[in-house]
Amino acid sequence: MCYNKKKHALAGKGTSMKKITIITGHYGSGKTNLAVNLALRLADAGEKVTIVDFDIVNPYFRTADFAKLFEERGVTLAASMYANTSLDIPAISFDMERMAYEDGYLIIDVGGDDAGAIGLGRYAEGFSAYVPDQLDMWYVVNRYRYLTEEPQETLELMYEIEAVSRMRHTGIVNNSNLGKETTAETILRAVPYAEEIAAQAKLPLVCTTCRKDLTVSVPDILPVEVFVKPVWEE
Repeated sequence: MCYNKKKHALAGKGTSMKKITIITGHYGSGKTNLAVNLALRLADAGEKVTIVDFDIVNPYFRTADFAKLFEERGVTLAASMYANTSLDIPAISFDMERMAYEDGYLIIDVGGDDAGAIGLGRYAEGFSAYVPDQLDMWYVVNRYRYLTEEPQETLELMYEIEAVSRMRHTGIVNNSNLGKETTAETILRAVPYAEEIAAQAKLPLVCTTCRKDLTVSVPDILPVEVFVKPVWEE
């Protein structure tokens, strides 16, 4: 099997997506919404892309909620057979190692915190051995979420994910928001927070997300649509 070595532009000068992008983050950080946006962005650019719902702890698989949208936009979805059921069975019904070697891009949406990331450990050795230069693991941060309001709190959670997954993050994504109450100022206030996390972790700040209807003047801004919403906003 073979895989493409090209990179796809993401946001800003020099920011790009590799063959495999693993998305992690604290519960409610917005990692699933980011994963959905990245997958659709690639598909709309004519790229072959597969998105993996890798939350094997929570039986309510949020990425799998968008199966119809993915089908309409040409994105392949891989999720457990128990996704969106009431069965709490941590089972994987797809071959992620095979997906890693197939042509196209692979986006892996991992469950929140260390409990959700523990399943990644089984793939750590294989990914490191065969596609190390074509893999990114991005940690999504939201300054306004409980337990991640301070850089040190956020870093501790990130390191817990690395410990159980036996993989290291390669970048930070600033997805700080207050849901529908988000303003341009909300995002601007969170930029120093994200920069501090990146500096302490010695990792690049990949991008700052921004709802498409807002205008925010910061480097490497990534406009996104809000697909994942609280029940009371749907």
